[in-house]
Amino acid sequence: MPKIRQLSPETVNRIAAGEVIERPASVVKELVENAIDADAREIEVVTAGGGLSLIRVSDDGHGMGPEDLTLAIQRHATSKLDESDLFDIRHLGFRGEALPSIGSIAELTIASRLAGARDAYEIAIERGAERGLRPAAINRGTRVEVRALFSATPARLKFLKSERAEAMAVSEVVKRLAMAHPGIGFALANGERTGLRLPPVPPTPDGLLE
Repeated sequence: MPKIRQLSPETVNRIAAGEVIERPASVVKELVENAIDADAREIEVVTAGGGLSLIRVSDDGHGMGPEDLTLAIQRHATSKLDESDLFDIRHLGFRGEALPSIGSIAELTIASRLAGARDAYEIAIERGAERGLRPAAINRGTRVEVRALFSATPARLKFLKSERAEAMAVSEVVKRLAMAHPGIGFALANGERTGLRLPPVPPTPDGLLE
């Protein structure tokens, strides 16, 4: 009988990632929800290869400074949950799992500029290996790029559908989030072609959406 052994942290993270990230649409959902939580008014999603080659989500939200960027790729690190009351959930994402999970199974780069800050920074994590902070060129907000999704867990690839089907799943996720947040503008591009553009709906004088 084989002996029980402790799995390495890298393997544990990759296994845990499967509970959060099932397909490219899962990545888009997590990243767009982060942008919404950051009070973005415009969100752009770009994909290639059905999201397996590239997923890029850009927003004009409040951004992150270098300290928060460093923490963002650590497991169980979040600004959205008050430990004194685990039932007080006010954000779409609160577990602190999405970004480190993505980074453990793909190539993840996050560039961000805090509102009012002069400098921007980016941090990268490649299949669990952190690349550290460095200067970046970006306006206020955050840009997250995910490349080579599931390259660290190739067995997951055989459970995915065609690139077209995965791209359609991404589109459905963006449409649902856009319908739930009409005050935010959304754009979705597949490669070089913009397939969806939904401008924000301005509120009426009484504060309701038209």
